[in-house]
Formats: sequence, C-alpha cells, structure tokens
Amino acid sequence: MSILQEKDKQYVANTYARFPVELVSGKGSRVVDTDGKEYIDLGSGIAVTAFGIADGVWQKAVAEQAGKLQHTSNLYYTEPCAALAEMLCERTGMKKVFFGNSGAEANECAIKLARKYAADKKGSDVYTIVTMKNGFHGRTLTTLAATGQEHYHELFQPLTPGFVHTEPGDLADFARIVAENKVAGVLLECVQGEGGVNVLDRDYVKGVAEICAKEDILLMIDEVQTGNGRTGTLYAYMQYGITPDVVTTAKGLGGGLPIGACLMGEKVEAVLGFGDHGSTFGGNPVCAAGACSILSRIDDALLAEVREKGDYVRAAFEGAKGVKSVSGLGLMIGIEPESQPAGDIVKKCIQNGVLCLTAKNKVRLLPALNIPMADLEEAVKVLLAAFAEE
Repeated sequence: MSILQEKDKQYVANTYARFPVELVSGKGSRVVDTDGKEYIDLGSGIAVTAFGIADGVWQKAVAEQAGKLQHTSNLYYTEPCAALAEMLCERTGMKKVFFGNSGAEANECAIKLARKYAADKKGSDVYTIVTMKNGFHGRTLTTLAATGQEHYHELFQPLTPGFVHTEPGDLADFARIVAENKVAGVLLECVQGEGGVNVLDRDYVKGVAEICAKEDILLMIDEVQTGNGRTGTLYAYMQYGITPDVVTTAKGLGGGLPIGACLMGEKVEAVLGFGDHGSTFGGNPVCAAGACSILSRIDDALLAEVREKGDYVRAAFEGAKGVKSVSGLGLMIGIEPESQPAGDIVKKCIQNGVLCLTAKNKVRLLPALNIPMADLEEAVKVLLAAFAEE
C-alpha cells in the first residue's frame, strides 16, 4: 500500500472501495497515475466530465469567473446564475430553475415541490411520491427513501415516510398505486443508471405521464445521470414524447464542479415562494460559469456524435464472446457478462489501461461525450478481450 493510500485509509471515511489507482493528471479521455501509466477513461467521473479532463473551454470559463467573484450569497444577483437558468429554460421549455450542489439536492427540491403543490391544491394529506424499483435518487434520508432498492434502506431506518415503489413497466400496478394512495408526484429515471442501465419502455413512460396528467400528479424526471447529452438528446425524456412538470439534473452539467438543478414547468413555477427553500452554494458563480460552458456546446452535432458512438459500442458487444446482453441509450451503456462478475472485468480492464464502472451485474460505460473515436475503438478492444477471457 502506497503512502497516499495509507493516508487515505487513516483519514478519509471508509465509505468507498477504491481501486488501487492514484490518478494525478489527464487530458481529454486519457488520465495518468502516479507511476506514469496512462488509461482511457470510460467513466468520466460517473458521467461528470462531459468534455473530458482539463477541457480548455471549461477551464477558461471557470478561471475567469474565479478571478472576478468566486462566491456570493443568494442575497445578491450574479450573471452566471441567471445566464445558466435562462439557457436551461430555453433548451427545455421549463420556466424556473432552483440551483443546488448535487443530484440528491435537486431531487430533494423536486420532492418538496410535489408535496407543496399537492398540499396547496388538494390538502396536506396528499403527499405520497411514487418511484420505480431499481431506481436511484440520492443518499440523503429522503432521496434514499425515494430510491427503490431495499439494500440502501437497511442501515438508516426510519427513512422519510410517504414513498411507494412500483415495478417499472407494470402500468397496471402504477394505476393501482395511484388509486389506493393520495399521490402527489412520480419520480423516475428514463434509464436507471445505478440500477443496472435499465432503459424504461417508452409506452410505459407515456402511460405513466397520461395518468399523471389525468389525476393532476406531478411528473418528475430524474436526469442526474441521463442528462446533459449523455443519452444522445439533451435530456433522456426528450426521446419519450412526454412533457415533465419537473426535471432534475446534476453530474455532467458542471463538467467537474458540484452543481445540481431542479427545473420547474409552468404548473409549478410559482409553487416555491420567498423562504420556502434555499442553498448557500446553489448557483455559485464559478460552478454556473463552468456549466454555461458545458451546456452551450451540447448542440445537435455533438448529440448526433453521441448517438453514433453509442450505436458503435452496442453493436461491438452484441453477440460478442462472453456477453449476455447490452443495454443503454447514447453513451450510457451497460454490458452484462455471461458468467464473469462485472467487477472482475473492470479489474482486467484497469490492468490493460482502461477505466470503466459497474452497475449491478453489468459493466457500465460513461465516456466523455466527445471521446475521440480512436480512443473508443482502442478501449472497446480491451473490453472485448476481457469479456472473452474466462
């Protein structure tokens, strides 16, 4: 164990099973460790570094803003915050944005929105939020309650009450839950990232949306991992023919700095008033400037490139030796091994200079949106060899 690893073990909370890799620098989709070994990065910080490491445009935007005003409280106006909110609203049709620091905070805001909207319109006893089994919405007590995976719940009881989980794809079960509970909102991911890169059926999502519209239930889409170009459209819901009432996002929006956003549609734009919610660092000018530099470059040409590269990767693994199934949208890809544990494949890839992730029983790929094709092809060869080797 190196000096750095010993120090980390001694002083950092033991909440991560880190790989024995000490990263120090990088450029684009390649990162370098303390021994000078280079890796192709197919994880991008779990869908965060949207344009790769040390992205020049992002660096310039962040450095310039840091040299002017690194922070002020939300008692005052700052240009990057307003500019980013305008950009998000114009690109989505949403009306207002609340900024926080993470996806969990964005989802907390959405849940508060749903409960206040329902309380104002229907009464304080209407507060149930429906989420999907295998979904993941964050690690606060409330977003853990929203997360439809029981093993996340075991150690932290009692969680926030008022959440019901349904099987994704089972519209009859969703309709039953709505009939039997006083439902304020529905929160779902179109592609369940942490749950195994599961792509929700389009007809099912549209059916959920129709029931929500009929019953005046808020439809809230969690785009923390799927958003900001990751699935080949700006937000994944745009591939489903629906109009959400609330959209949450984070991760790739900031390009490497912590920022979360809760986007509010016309139905809920006035639900939160003065003092109803807040954040010390939400809309921080440096984070917002970085996010503006990211969002402004996610255009139609880049999104087409994301779709093409995603199609290339999925085609490479469909029917390949050692591969049981392939799932995902755009550059959010899950590959299920036939017999090997996904973690073993990840370890083999690390040894051969490729960094990737797991999600349940799958190897998960979340490369930078602009990963060079040559890097992607080289990494795919390493992965194919790791899957084929029993």
